[in-house]
Amino acid sequence: MPSEQTFTSTETFTITELAREFDITPRAIRFYEDQGLLTPARSGRTRVYTKADRTRLKLTLRGKRLGLSLAEINELLDMYGGVRNSASQLERFVKVLTERRAALEQQRVDIEAVLIEIDTLERQCHALLGHNPEGAAAARAELVKHIDSASTA
Repeated sequence: MPSEQTFTSTETFTITELAREFDITPRAIRFYEDQGLLTPARSGRTRVYTKADRTRLKLTLRGKRLGLSLAEINELLDMYGGVRNSASQLERFVKVLTERRAALEQQRVDIEAVLIEIDTLERQCHALLGHNPEGAAAARAELVKHIDSASTA
């Protein structure tokens, strides 16, 4: 994990320095530029990143860890505009987090349902491999019951 450092407001960074600091590739940084998340200045063909670009990159990576889309990240970053913790920014962020939590909770339910189906199918296969048609039939009935109850939920 990168360590926190102190930077002056006029300090600039190269793409290599940012890539090293955040343990990502320069290609990833260029991708974020293509998506409009970063807008470095140019000195000839060299990209010059400011402290604000560094902060936007840091927030972009945090948003990705939270599972936010690049569009959501871009919207939140555009609201930032140098004003920290404005009410509209915080309200929008809470809304995005609430939506993300709901999506993750649904994924958890879906994963649990799939794991139950896998358990049942494994038992059915083991029963068939063990020449246990009664066990296989019981596992199949359990799976059908589970699928029926999941489709009515």
